[in-house]
Amino acid sequence: MEDSNPSPQGLKVWVHRRRTKMSNSNSATRGKPLDLIVVGGGFGGMYAVYKFREMGLNIQAFEAGGGLGGVWYWNRYPGARVDLPSIDYSFSFSKEVEQEWTWSEQFAAQPELLRYINFVAERLDLNKHFQFNTRVTSAVWDEARKLWVVKTDKGETYEATYCVMATGPLSVPKEPDIAGYRKFKGEAYHAARWPHEEVDFAGKRVGVIGTGSTGIQIIQEIGPKCGELFVFQRTPSFTMPMRNQKLEPDYVAEVKRNYAGLREAARNSAVGGLRPQSTRAFFSVTPAQRRSLLEDAWRQGGLAMLGTFSDLLLNAEANEHVAEFVRGKINEVVKDPVTAEKLKPKDYPIFARRPCLDTSYYETYNLPTVHLVDCFEEPIVEITEKGVRTEGREIELDMLIFATGYDGLTGALLAFDVVGRDGHTVNEKWNEGARSYLGLMMEGFPNLFMTTGPNGPAALANIIAISENDVNWIADAIVHMDRQGLCAMEPTKKAEDDWMAVVASLAGRSLLTKAKTWYLGTNVKDKPQGLTLFTGGFHKYREYCAAATQNGHANFRFEQRDKSAAA
Repeated sequence: MEDSNPSPQGLKVWVHRRRTKMSNSNSATRGKPLDLIVVGGGFGGMYAVYKFREMGLNIQAFEAGGGLGGVWYWNRYPGARVDLPSIDYSFSFSKEVEQEWTWSEQFAAQPELLRYINFVAERLDLNKHFQFNTRVTSAVWDEARKLWVVKTDKGETYEATYCVMATGPLSVPKEPDIAGYRKFKGEAYHAARWPHEEVDFAGKRVGVIGTGSTGIQIIQEIGPKCGELFVFQRTPSFTMPMRNQKLEPDYVAEVKRNYAGLREAARNSAVGGLRPQSTRAFFSVTPAQRRSLLEDAWRQGGLAMLGTFSDLLLNAEANEHVAEFVRGKINEVVKDPVTAEKLKPKDYPIFARRPCLDTSYYETYNLPTVHLVDCFEEPIVEITEKGVRTEGREIELDMLIFATGYDGLTGALLAFDVVGRDGHTVNEKWNEGARSYLGLMMEGFPNLFMTTGPNGPAALANIIAISENDVNWIADAIVHMDRQGLCAMEPTKKAEDDWMAVVASLAGRSLLTKAKTWYLGTNVKDKPQGLTLFTGGFHKYREYCAAATQNGHANFRFEQRDKSAAA
């Protein structure tokens, strides 16, 4: 019996199971009939498995890692920590999990985040649905049978009506684009694939290449531990104090009593979270008031400064005032004026690159054993067996750490073969940049869904809030198809074109386009460049998603189920 009033938060429906005819191939490649396949075991994949299981679907999920957690399974580097408040960076769909789990810090470190992820998995019995240490190598739409045929690196083949790509915006590490980077004979580590065992830095000459969010966390953590640390910086990042603190029991109890209201506030915010935001335009207050507000945000820590004024990513002059304020703070901390000057970002707007939070990053450069190598003045020529050769010298090292980031947004889905109608691939479709409808579906790829896709808010809002929104939307779409006797769904070309026009129009107003970042694809050689993220805010994105459902699914093309194939 169907639920007469389905809720996005907890559908319990009977979903028709279409029985597919198995191929006559041998047992090693024979398809295993499923309703739905999930690719990825991060937050999106975890919620997808829970949601679709509770709907009664027959599911199978795959994860390349040895456990759940996505980026938090892999990112075990020193100092790894979330830059959103822990109470915000957590699932909202389970009231039991909310009440039973207690965060210890305002900004949780990776070990605690992984404990939380494993707690959720065990509490909700999710692990049994995942096949770990398994990569999906291809997903091909079978037009005749209206299903997806998915193959893995284990030589197995699975078949399902629906396929959900919960591959995440940051899951494919970017290899260093530096000559000879595999030549180094010492210890070499990529931050995104850090070993599970402890790494010893004591007495060693260590080099870190990369000064984005990850590099900053590593540098401040290991700087006091190394014999010497050489930081190879090409583009400096703006970073602000995190001001992390332990969470007192009374405060935690308050949060748990008020979670419902907090979650609702987060869902209706531009960032999908609880960070304070203002409608105050920068030039609407006097210079003295602006300075006072900025000083207060600096004392508060976290991303308070980004929410202090409403137009910092729209008004270049306002943005430069805030950037100069932060540059002044670098002068106050870093004792050597030459080093301080090199640490100041000057060629792009503040917040146009991912804003970073630190505990003691700038202070680390006051240590006599920490050396900043400016790669604009002294470019890296190659990695050698002994270390790093710049245009002026060879710096010999015992250890080299690459904090060179990811092939963001599109990298995961382009890393294997995804083939839709008429043999067209996602690689072909995205040859000039990612395009989709709502970041959720693509024309030409029926029944293929994405969570946190590259044309949604993705990296610009709380990834867990986006994942929950996207999975709930997919669930509603599947229920609609089942009730209407439909077997295939995809957006129309016009809907996709119109959505991409909205994305482009908003991007054209944003200062995010004024920096070379992984948001735009500029960190990967030969990758199409452009801002394909939805910059209108999470709350507005939710409105677009709701409208796509409430207008009778007018922006989609459907196919009727063959009743003779029904069980």
